[in-house]
Amino acid sequence: MTQAPLAVEVRSLSKRYRKGAIGARSLREELELFMARLRNREPVSSHREFYALKDVTFSIPVGTVCGVIGRNGSGKTTLLKLLTSITAPDEGEAVLRGRVGSLLEVGAGFHPELDGIENIYLNGAILGMSKSEINRKLDDIIEFSGVEKFMDTPVKRYSSGMFVRLAFSVAAHFEPDIMVVDEVLAVGDADFQRRSLGRMESLGDAGRTVLFVSHNLHAVLQLCDRALLLQNGEIVRDGSTHDVVAYYEEQTVGGGPRASWNDDEAPGNELVKLRSVRVVDEDGGTAGTIDVRRPIGIEIAYRVLREGRPTVPKIKVLDQHGAICFNALDTDPRWSDPAPPGDYVATAWIPPNLLNEGRHSVDVNIVTIASPKLIPHASAYKIVAFHVFDPAEGDSARGLFGGEFRGVVRPLLEWTYESD
Repeated sequence: MTQAPLAVEVRSLSKRYRKGAIGARSLREELELFMARLRNREPVSSHREFYALKDVTFSIPVGTVCGVIGRNGSGKTTLLKLLTSITAPDEGEAVLRGRVGSLLEVGAGFHPELDGIENIYLNGAILGMSKSEINRKLDDIIEFSGVEKFMDTPVKRYSSGMFVRLAFSVAAHFEPDIMVVDEVLAVGDADFQRRSLGRMESLGDAGRTVLFVSHNLHAVLQLCDRALLLQNGEIVRDGSTHDVVAYYEEQTVGGGPRASWNDDEAPGNELVKLRSVRVVDEDGGTAGTIDVRRPIGIEIAYRVLREGRPTVPKIKVLDQHGAICFNALDTDPRWSDPAPPGDYVATAWIPPNLLNEGRHSVDVNIVTIASPKLIPHASAYKIVAFHVFDPAEGDSARGLFGGEFRGVVRPLLEWTYESD
């Protein structure tokens, strides 16, 4: 199988900045540096420097849509500025093959005194578009931006949202070989974000390369085939978007898609103990991210130690804000009698198109029903977590709506319709 050519190659890329005052070194610092070099020692002033990016190496094949995620200050924007030659690296190199279109800062390259039309020509020329190319695409750029009523207005009077709509529209219609986009899309409204993501998706489908930095994990899951996770200026995870996002959430929020215990530490009492809990997909594999259109399984493995009261598995699902989505327990009559000692595995299946997008956590209990109360025997709170995402392909409860659905659930209902 022939490997796709590389659009981006990054080799041992590093960037250092100095803490404190910016500017030339003082005479004292220069003398200290000179003496340290004579003694082959590290100068004290070097401790005032820090790596915004350190020894980063990766490559991106042509046609890949790659997300870059990480906490604030992890080096994401520094990486993009190095890739687009806004700033120079201290070590290493980055090779980008083809025309590069970038949108890293709102209105970068725009002149505040010029109107919308004039800035389209100015920004297009800065990006590398010819006048004839801009003329040919002018109507599409204006229509996509959604600010056609203000094309004769100086852009200094634009809102930040209007600014970024026009800037992104110019960059998107540049049709670059490599598109580099920072978090600026968060400024646009829901409809514009949906269309912008669709535009970047179409660029990827057309064989172009997209590098997308965002804190919006829904958008990263929807758009990207691959993701890089940056932490303290270094790549700590590189792989499929689902795996990287699940790992990132597990590291930052806590709780992953699986938990297990040995006999000494297992939650429970003399009647029953938990052994493990997993979030599983429809194929039975452990899953940290789940397509909203697919069922989600919460697998509970536990051990009955002796025959006693009837024991029933129960789950509580909570959304990312801690609101209870629902409680559920198995109502099958088999749980009305005490279970003989042994190992059991029960899986609760959450139907497709029920939960809203976002991160969810699960409480697990093994209980006895003593109506109207539940008597707990083994409990684990927020023990596993998973992320629900919508690929926005139109066949979920979202349909073609690009905004945010509020609420803990978002079911796909059956609608009937009558007309005279």
